[in-house]
Amino acid sequence: MEDILGYIDSFESFALVDGPGVRSVLFLQGCPFRCLYCHNPETWEFIKKNPLTPKQALDKMLRYKPYWKDHGGITISGGEPLSQIDFILALAKLAKKEGITTVIDTAGGPFSREEPFFSKFNELLNYVDLFLLDIKSIDSSIHKTITGKDNKNIIDLFRYLDEKGFPIWIRHVLVPSYTDDDEMLRRTSEFIASLNNVERVEVLPYHALAIPKYEKLGIPYRLKDIFSPSKERIKNAEEILNVNKYTKYQNK
Repeated sequence: MEDILGYIDSFESFALVDGPGVRSVLFLQGCPFRCLYCHNPETWEFIKKNPLTPKQALDKMLRYKPYWKDHGGITISGGEPLSQIDFILALAKLAKKEGITTVIDTAGGPFSREEPFFSKFNELLNYVDLFLLDIKSIDSSIHKTITGKDNKNIIDLFRYLDEKGFPIWIRHVLVPSYTDDDEMLRRTSEFIASLNNVERVEVLPYHALAIPKYEKLGIPYRLKDIFSPSKERIKNAEEILNVNKYTKYQNK
């Protein structure tokens, strides 16, 4: 296990929106998507800097264990954590031994039923406690516009986790002109309602706070003319997606 390395972008010691309770979050490098509104474009490339072994990563987060209390723990995010599945599997195993809950924050891009990924993913399910899953768009064409790839394997991931009865929280970023159409929201709502493993649904309003990052990296920001959704449109999306129906766990 010690010969496995994870390549880390950054670390957040105290987070309240990345799973149950207070959590420490590890952001990994590398992502197959190029989302129009991504606020971590610095994590896109897998540049193999800042390597840590699973034990080093867990030790780093364990410093903040007193803050986690009853519901907290660690969250592995990115970038796309499933792009480094060997590392997150090894880290989750160590965390499980310590009685620490592990959350995977993913858009599902690397998911595949092909080997060797599929066996590793199934093993991972034995050691993690929750997936935070993005629905970028229920429509494959719109999904490709937003991320650069279609959503066939993403839908398969949702269905597979439902089949396994594995708990998920769903997040949907509300982007005017892209993901806030009422018909698409209704289709998304119907899809969510077809799943039996959803504990929570969140609408995340689009914002453009990452523009300085794009400018620093020399990456064109393609949504400069898009503004954050109004409170009315946010409420509308929450109602269509029935967010109040999914309240098995609420942060306190």
